[in-house]
Amino acid sequence: MSFSRKTKTVKLILDLFENTSNALSVVELTDTFSKKMNKTTVYRILDRLEEAGELHSFTDKDGLKRYAKNFSKLKGLNEQANHPHFMCQDCGISSCLPIEVSAPSIPNYTINNSEHLYIGHCNECNN
Repeated sequence: MSFSRKTKTVKLILDLFENTSNALSVVELTDTFSKKMNKTTVYRILDRLEEAGELHSFTDKDGLKRYAKNFSKLKGLNEQANHPHFMCQDCGISSCLPIEVSAPSIPNYTINNSEHLYIGHCNECNN
């Protein structure tokens, strides 16, 4: 599914994601665009972009929702490809990791989605 209605505000959000490889928290996004649109507009656009497959989201270690470019699209993977995320416990930067993760088959359970978050130190904080 593609996102057809690219208003000025939608373009601002998409442009930000085109220029970063990091996942951004909803708090960072509402702060970044606070002078250009209200929080409700940011949330609405993020929901629509995620629904359209332009972005995906995951929950970080603090329970914040983070958004990133659609990893599957970028890597040419199956649209349903599941991948892990990394979050630096020092600087808070987070990103998608370039590997695909398969959900195990567990008797008597149907797994529709899973999230994998690895927490550690990024290269910058390791130095």
